[in-house]
Amino acid sequence: MRLVWRRGAVRLVLVSAIAWAMLVLLALAFLLWSCSSSVAFLSALCKKDSKVLNVLGSMGLSSKPLHRCPIPVADDPNAVAIPKRTPNTIVKKLSYITVDKQDKVPSPLFGGRQNWKQREESFKLNSTMKVHCGFMKNSGVDMDSADVKYIQKCKFVVASGIFDGYDMPRQPSNISHRSQKLFCFLMVVDEVSLDFIGKNTSVRIDSSGGKWVGIWRLITVHRLPFDEPRRNGKIPKILTHRLFPQAWYSIWIDGKMELIVDPLLILERYLWRGKYTFAVAVHKHHRSIYEEGDAIKRRKRYARPLVDLQMKIYYYEGMEPWSPKKKMPSDVPEGAVLIREHTTMTDLFSCLWFNEVNLFTPRDQISFGYVVHRLGDALKFFMFPNCEYNSLFILHKHTREHSSKVEWAKTIDEIVKKGLKESRGGLGLWTPYPADLSSVELPTVKRTSSAG
Repeated sequence: MRLVWRRGAVRLVLVSAIAWAMLVLLALAFLLWSCSSSVAFLSALCKKDSKVLNVLGSMGLSSKPLHRCPIPVADDPNAVAIPKRTPNTIVKKLSYITVDKQDKVPSPLFGGRQNWKQREESFKLNSTMKVHCGFMKNSGVDMDSADVKYIQKCKFVVASGIFDGYDMPRQPSNISHRSQKLFCFLMVVDEVSLDFIGKNTSVRIDSSGGKWVGIWRLITVHRLPFDEPRRNGKIPKILTHRLFPQAWYSIWIDGKMELIVDPLLILERYLWRGKYTFAVAVHKHHRSIYEEGDAIKRRKRYARPLVDLQMKIYYYEGMEPWSPKKKMPSDVPEGAVLIREHTTMTDLFSCLWFNEVNLFTPRDQISFGYVVHRLGDALKFFMFPNCEYNSLFILHKHTREHSSKVEWAKTIDEIVKKGLKESRGGLGLWTPYPADLSSVELPTVKRTSSAG
């Protein structure tokens, strides 16, 4: 009798232990999901100082959270005074090349056929300048007439973009009534993304034919100019002033982001308070473009030999690795949030940055620091702490992982033989450089993080 009772007790203990373990696992699963949730209460469970997060971390069940810190923004958007526009000083007049003399084909390249001499001249500052800046005549990126008419009134812009259906529009939060009236929220999409969004959420069409998802006005662009969705995505991101030429100020956020700070407070904090015309965050891990290039190769985000070639050109042209002696806190930005006043100097910087992306790889974090280096002190910009950058938004996952065959290529021969070379972008990598790069050795990279 005692033996039967003992066996029953052991079974009861085992069943209870199993049930308890299952409850713990379910709780942990819920808490892990909460960390990436867009619901404020749930995501708050995983703040930097959260006890929940500490427990998960000690068990090896969670990744390290984003380091967020308070942003010293003004308390009330209604109290923010909008200053006068920054005067144009160094470059007073900026215009754009829209037709290349040597371009006789019926379908011109969107970025033009900039040669090495024109590229070099574009970095020499003058009071009047004319440069390549995308949007070559008849090269694509056409908008619907209703959208062209709508954006003419947009002087304050929050812009984002979705290409190839990789994301869904995320509605901003904490937007004041004043900012809702002041800002145009413009989501640039291609036809594939418009179809994807229409099948997965409600799209409202107004009386003029404009398409809306919540606060976002969907701006559809037709005739995409590049083979790569990533390269197409650089057009609204970098050339915001060309796509929306009436804009005085713009805030760009990547399509996978949900903005959680009032845009008027962002302009006051990052531009007006310090009298800047451009603001971007410091990269979380990397300071040197050569370290960033090394991470891109490790993560297979673009063909390794082409990344090396771009960095060799930059090193040959005098781009030294970042060091504390440099005036700027980093040569590598977190490029998913760009805050700009559209002065001629800021617009010129954007043009030159895009030209590098067009000539070389679409990895814009490599070329950003190079263009800053070439312009010297002419661009007055603010690189703010990464922890503040993380406090501007909630990050969501892409609908799927982006991948292209060229990203995995290990040799030039492999790219050529397999036909992986892009036909409309990155052509500077295939145009003979006017100097011998064979003896150029890239700086040794000391990996300071496990990123990638």
